[in-house]
Amino acid sequence: MQPVESANPYWNRFGVTLLDPDGYRIVIARADVAVPENTSGPVNSPQVRIAWHVGPREELRPLFELADDSQAQLDQYLHDGSVLVAARGRSVVGHLQLVPTTRAGEIELKNMAVLPAYQGSGVGRALVVDATVRCAAQGWSRMVVGTAAADIGNLRFYQRTGFRLLAIDRDAFTAATGYPDAIVIDGIPLLDRVWLSKNLDDLAVAGGPMLAPGAVNR
Repeated sequence: MQPVESANPYWNRFGVTLLDPDGYRIVIARADVAVPENTSGPVNSPQVRIAWHVGPREELRPLFELADDSQAQLDQYLHDGSVLVAARGRSVVGHLQLVPTTRAGEIELKNMAVLPAYQGSGVGRALVVDATVRCAAQGWSRMVVGTAAADIGNLRFYQRTGFRLLAIDRDAFTAATGYPDAIVIDGIPLLDRVWLSKNLDDLAVAGGPMLAPGAVNR
């Protein structure tokens, strides 16, 4: 990601604008600087404010449920790690959960979702960029994410944000693991999980406060 000047001087003062490989401009603002009401913009505006969630985790459960069909699995990890939230104006429109793994220097993008009305507007991409910048600044060397092999859209999204294919867990989404039977995505049965990874060593832009490598915040 290459830092560029923003057309709005406000973001040059209080944030950083990054140009992604597809030509999109992603604005990352400091968490302690409020977004003025007149810059919230329409649904397709790239201006979002991303900060750590500090309230009860249960209030984000509807967003978590958009990304995980298993209530049993969600109950196990809902309160793990830390969560970034994306806001436009006063509304939370997306989230991204980060949970350290058992491997040194590795953190997992555990759950991420954007409200349907805001999908395709750059919110998800902004969350991933912000998360990787923050993690790299705090010394994490690799981020991993697992997603359904049947979800072609997710596979495309993560690869376009810099993740590469890593491994496959067969039969990860079955009744035995807490998922309802006969889930089909884009005509493909939901069965296998694909793991992707992204190296963070080459990211040097400083981020905000973050979990120390190896720590878990519940």
